[in-house]
Amino acid sequence: MNVASETEVRGEREKRPEMFFHIVLERNMQLHPRFFGQNLRENLVSKLIKDVEGTISGRHGFVLAVTGIESVGKGLIRDGTPFVTFPVKYRCVVFRPFEGEVLEAVVTRVVQHGLFAEAGPLKIFVSNHCIPDDMEYQTGDMPNYTKSDGSVRIQKDCEVRLKIFGFSIDATEISCVGSIKERFLGLITDPGAVA
Repeated sequence: MNVASETEVRGEREKRPEMFFHIVLERNMQLHPRFFGQNLRENLVSKLIKDVEGTISGRHGFVLAVTGIESVGKGLIRDGTPFVTFPVKYRCVVFRPFEGEVLEAVVTRVVQHGLFAEAGPLKIFVSNHCIPDDMEYQTGDMPNYTKSDGSVRIQKDCEVRLKIFGFSIDATEISCVGSIKERFLGLITDPGAVA
């Protein structure tokens, strides 16, 4: 049975934060004169893609892909160097987590204090306090968290559904803390399980 919320019944949709955004950013691109000529714009675009895709852009998050160029300004010659700086406005898709977001991740490491997982560029830590109480840490060749009845085992390379409840963005990575302690969270697939 599907139950609509009160706001949906009134014809309104609840606004939930999204993790992916299509935005316009600006960057000053430096180009050497050997790249000038007929292909100047293509060289700028190629350098822009190489420089920004796969990087963190401050409060905007992780730049996944450049989707287009809005404008390229007039170049300014830098004093004492042959380089020319071009202001470039570009459209891109960025990835930024929000608290309360539920996502799927792959477990990369299991330790006594919790587990580490990755979802694309996100690195997520789930503390043992945010793992269900009926799961215990097991040591051995393949450390894992196992449910007391043995029905569920979370170890390296398992897929889990988790909820983000905190994150930080620095110059090189986005780190999150999450939980698998709520309903519908936890193990999705275990590649080590025998079918």
